Amino acid sequence: MITGMSQPSRPAAELDPEDRKLVTLAKSARARNGVPEGAAVRDETGRTYVAGSVTLESLRLTALQTAVAMAVASGAASLEAAVVVTSATAPADEDRAAVRDLGGPDTPLILAGPDGEVTATVTAG
Repeated sequence: MITGMSQPSRPAAELDPEDRKLVTLAKSARARNGVPEGAAVRDETGRTYVAGSVTLESLRLTALQTAVAMAVASGAASLEAAVVVTSATAPADEDRAAVRDLGGPDTPLILAGPDGEVTATVTAG
């Protein structure tokens, strides 16, 4: 995979089962909470962290920033993969930075639309 470059999108059915699980969890968080984005990350031990966007008067976090923060607060040392379900066409710079900070530049970041269909796979790099 070329660092930071979009890779041909793969249908969710072709994803690794663990990555498909992340897409499902992120999609569910978005729908359940009625927020613009849902995200899920998997740490080095296989634990998953799921979150939605946070919009408060004093605090604004993307869903992926929130999921990464939850992983860090729970003691995760690294990330294996990250997913964001959003209507955006590309991952936000701040999302890539958060994933890169914990997982490193080669951590896969999967972008999926609100319907759960994968639209891009990039690295955090």
